[in-house]
Amino acid sequence: MNYLTEMYVKASAKVGGLVKNERGSQTLEWIGIAAVIVILVGLVSTAFSGSDFGGTIVKKLESLVDKMIAE
Repeated sequence: MNYLTEMYVKASAKVGGLVKNERGSQTLEWIGIAAVIVILVGLVSTAFSGSDFGGTIVKKLESLVDKMIAE
């Protein structure tokens, strides 16, 4: 029984440490935001691919993304 108790204590300490460790979470959030922006740009460019209006929107969105990346 001592062995099981010891294993439980070790496992709960390990899990507790992993839960408290939030390293990299901000990076994942930025990757998610970037993915949403890429999807939106793709949708807009596909929807308006035959007109000049779509090109203007895509250029504006690309410039916004470039500004965000530069900061």
